Amino acid sequence: MGRVPRRSPAGYLVGLSARLPDFRRLEVAVVGDLVADRYVYAEPARVSREAPVLVLRWTGEELRPGGAANAARNLRALGAKVRVLGCVGRDASGRDLLEALEKDGIDLAGIESLPSWVTPTKTRILANEPRRTPQQVLRLDRDPSEPLPRDGAVRLANRMRDLIGQVDAVLLSDYDYGAIGDACAQSLQVLRRAPLSIALDPRRSLDTMPGLLAATPNLEELAWAARCDIRKLADPAELARTATELRARLGHRYLLATLGNRGMTLFGEDQPPLGLHVEPSGPESVIDVSGAGDTVAAAFLLALAARCEPAEAMRIANAAAGVVVMKPGTAACDRAELADALGGAPRPREVRVQA
Repeated sequence: MGRVPRRSPAGYLVGLSARLPDFRRLEVAVVGDLVADRYVYAEPARVSREAPVLVLRWTGEELRPGGAANAARNLRALGAKVRVLGCVGRDASGRDLLEALEKDGIDLAGIESLPSWVTPTKTRILANEPRRTPQQVLRLDRDPSEPLPRDGAVRLANRMRDLIGQVDAVLLSDYDYGAIGDACAQSLQVLRRAPLSIALDPRRSLDTMPGLLAATPNLEELAWAARCDIRKLADPAELARTATELRARLGHRYLLATLGNRGMTLFGEDQPPLGLHVEPSGPESVIDVSGAGDTVAAAFLLALAARCEPAEAMRIANAAAGVVVMKPGTAACDRAELADALGGAPRPREVRVQA
């Protein structure tokens, strides 16, 4: 079960927000699947004579941390000290990803470069005319042909055990590439006995990682773990029943269900029977939802580790998500942006179902 941090929580930032903790004294380890997000920018040139397709002229490209690496970047942007445990391939994407994380001041000592591994890479091609917002026209994924090699997963899990006494919190970031698997679950049994705040952002691992402080599934991940039809979860009563039964079975203290453009709902100890809900933060029209789940998991865990009340931790996570969805591509929310967003962020309310 997740516990309070081993160090006393930080004080509150003066002049930003009465409810926003100073996260700078907290150290968090992110364990999970590291993904490289490549963005290729182009402008339309002409219609091809070879086929009825548009020819784009390359104008630039960049790599941003994705998956667990994006969660780490968000934690760092909010002020926490961050170390990452994971694996990359000995390829161009792996090298570029490590360089990007290093520039953000993230501890990379727990990352192993595997010669037999392909760094999961999502390449998005975006096109626009001058003074227009780039639009995604194609996404090309380069995935490993097999899950993370067993020996690499075991070494990663062994490095997890060294986190005891070194960090305040651990975020497990699962993108279904093999980092969060059986070996991780075995090490988790050891970590749960330590005074650590542990949260899981699942893909297919929600029902295999029990006894945590929190989990932050979206509707698809929740339906997968509960083996139910996702369409049923549109009903608040059915969502509450499914989430409550799953949380009780797994022994998580809190389960934060992210609902896309419907906001998020919190279930857990001392929460209303049908959950505590908050509407989405920020403008109605969003620019890009890529990586917003990473931001939610990072901000929610960090707020809980700083001993915020669960409702306030959800509000902080919701406000942070509202910031990043207004940015193009995979993005992070920093402390100043979060403080500004909290000023107008919606407040949680108890879910009530009319008879």
